[in-house]
Amino acid sequence: MRAGFKGKKITGIGFDQDVLQAAGIEDAAAFAAVSSGDNSNVIAARVARESFGVERVAARIYDPRRAEVYQRLGIPTVATVRWTADQMLRRLLPEGAEALWRDPTGAVELAEVAYDPAWVGEKAHAIEESVRVRIAFITRLGEAMLPGPGTVLQEGDVLHVIAAHKDMERIQADLASRGGLVRRPQDKRAQDRRPQEKGAR
Repeated sequence: MRAGFKGKKITGIGFDQDVLQAAGIEDAAAFAAVSSGDNSNVIAARVARESFGVERVAARIYDPRRAEVYQRLGIPTVATVRWTADQMLRRLLPEGAEALWRDPTGAVELAEVAYDPAWVGEKAHAIEESVRVRIAFITRLGEAMLPGPGTVLQEGDVLHVIAAHKDMERIQADLASRGGLVRRPQDKRAQDRRPQEKGAR
């Protein structure tokens, strides 16, 4: 750290609970494990989450081959090949959208978009209908998957959407604050018919 760093400094083993408590882990909103050891970082991140209830954790790794194994443990990782402050912060403080691809004209964009945790448990197609967006794929436990009719958004999922660039700001805002699902008129009519159909039988 720079000589002028004014934050709290604690020396010790990063996954030791006493050390973490001395560093103020019980009041932490997020935890980044960035030591020189892959295993130490993952252990520290798991201790922060499982022992102290820190929801947002991330671990730096040097061996990209371990990334999938660690993400299956529910620990978001950042490999050194893509190490930037922005990547780490996106896992601790996700907001907005990060463009992953744009067509040559710049009109269509594939982006990783942060979402309000209130969307967790909702079906992908319901999110698409409510936000008016196409979900390109979901990354779950380090593996990409195409959403099907029964796919439900789970905690820790990374959401990737494809949309017109001009609509991305609206999509970010809609996903960042869940205002309730939009119900199509025909869905309501179908519900209204059900009691009648049941009575007809």
